[in-house]
Amino acid sequence: MSTVQLFVPRDAAALAAGADEVAEALQAACAQRGVTLNLTRNGSRGLLWLEPLVEVVTPHGRIAYGPVQPEDVPALLDDAHLLTGGFMPEGDVSPSPRPSPTRGEGAMHSKPLSPCGRGVGERGQHTSDDMTVVAHPLRHGVTEQMPYLVMQERLTFRRIGVTDPLSLADYEAHDGWAGLRKALTLTSAELLHEVTHSGLRGRGGAAFPAGIKWKTVAHAHAAQKYVVCNADEGDSGTFADRMVMEGDPFMLIEGMAIAALAVGATQGFIYIRSEYPHALAVMNEAIERASAAGFLGENVLGSGRTFHLHTRKAAGAYVCGEETAMLESLEGKRGIVRAKPPLPALSGLFGQPTVINNVLTLAAVPFILARGAQAYRDYGVGRSHGTLPFQLAGNIKHGGLVEKAFGLSLRELIYGFGGGTRSGRPVKAVQVGGPLGAYVPESLWDVPLDYEAYAAHGAVLGHGGIVVHDDTANLAELARYAFEFCAAESCGKCTPCRIGSTRGVEVMQRIERTAPAGAAPNAAQHAQQLTLLRDLCDTMQHGSLCAMGGMTPYPVLSALNHYPQDFGVAAAPSPQPSPTRGEGAQTQRT
Repeated sequence: MSTVQLFVPRDAAALAAGADEVAEALQAACAQRGVTLNLTRNGSRGLLWLEPLVEVVTPHGRIAYGPVQPEDVPALLDDAHLLTGGFMPEGDVSPSPRPSPTRGEGAMHSKPLSPCGRGVGERGQHTSDDMTVVAHPLRHGVTEQMPYLVMQERLTFRRIGVTDPLSLADYEAHDGWAGLRKALTLTSAELLHEVTHSGLRGRGGAAFPAGIKWKTVAHAHAAQKYVVCNADEGDSGTFADRMVMEGDPFMLIEGMAIAALAVGATQGFIYIRSEYPHALAVMNEAIERASAAGFLGENVLGSGRTFHLHTRKAAGAYVCGEETAMLESLEGKRGIVRAKPPLPALSGLFGQPTVINNVLTLAAVPFILARGAQAYRDYGVGRSHGTLPFQLAGNIKHGGLVEKAFGLSLRELIYGFGGGTRSGRPVKAVQVGGPLGAYVPESLWDVPLDYEAYAAHGAVLGHGGIVVHDDTANLAELARYAFEFCAAESCGKCTPCRIGSTRGVEVMQRIERTAPAGAAPNAAQHAQQLTLLRDLCDTMQHGSLCAMGGMTPYPVLSALNHYPQDFGVAAAPSPQPSPTRGEGAQTQRT
């Protein structure tokens, strides 16, 4: 047998599921069988319930097996013929192995949801070259034809899971550096026009137009300008930034280099969440390799332009995801929020003009330059152009990453991709946009997922994090948790956030005492506390210095308005004004 090419992810999610042990087991078992193995540690495809997802290269494409555990390896090699992808000459196929009751789930859900998902490699199928497919419960056929992937529109994530994250040659072979090379042929004005025309908006939750922010920095007069990537991905249920840094780090480097060319910056920093040691290590290695190859440094690709890039480990506080608190942390100070103005675009890092975008925003830029602004703008709906990598988490059967153009519905994500709850119980509430995002009831699950449509219903898309709860969830408890979270993570600079969050916990505790589950509430005291709760939310919403306190009312009021029974309110109250702190939301996470 010639050398066999295998892929085993090195993504943190796959590592947590045992990817290293699976890789070691495959190498040992192949060595015992005299098989020469070429093992690539790729990024994750984002089908997290199937991790570790092992792929083998065949003439029919890459064939996927998962979730694979070390003890599965002997049977996969000997019975399922993993090294050939399960393709065997007709008449040379051993009986199918007995399906594992605990692994059958993965195989079952690899069945196509649409005709386009069915392809070569389905169980028992005969191929055009007189081969027979060997069935196995962990075999999912051609990876690219798995419905979870086929039904996506991957622009940012098109390479992740496909390539070797740290191979410059592999990156370039898959359209890498095409955007940077194009950018070097354009003037600053032409670059700014491309990014502005694409309609790209901040993907960290702010949704502020990237082109306008870049123009502000470009037009500012200063001897030194900076590009800062906010990679302090702290929202609950989010992991897209981490997947980019671990699975396609050169894409982020390329996006930051293009931003630097556009605004005239010569220094850049990536502020990486402290809980992401793998991402930090990969980014450091990628920066070193890119610098050695001339994509960074004093003379970027021989252009005479300079851009140096560095990483910094974050301080471990949620509030440091707020852009001004992040700047304080980058400068070596305590991460507390700055008052605005001045805007960071004019007075940012060390008081200099600074572009601040999150990972997904900057990672979208190489595609825009390489394929053209209109190609990106053609995706989406309304003023929400392009795609958003949604992250399905919480009580969900098929948790993972789904990159789709704006405009699909929450129901499509929860059931079309997520398969409903992992518990099998009905979905009760879905929190969209991180721990300070609103709880979305079923009546709103068909609203198009775009920035304006969600803002009209008092919700935000945020960073694309979606956390699902089944019908056992108590929304009053979750509302109390929102206050507790804010009290723990507040930087303490402003009173509404620092004191309001603590008073909020106390009010919620009194509401729960005066309306215990299944008991009739003390009507007068209960109504008083509910009124106090709304007053407190109004104060925090309109009086907080940044979105940390200003957005805490989102989960609280959405829970109260849409699930009043959990607060001891028998009938739904009259519609209350929804939080509409649009500008405040834009200060949350860049």
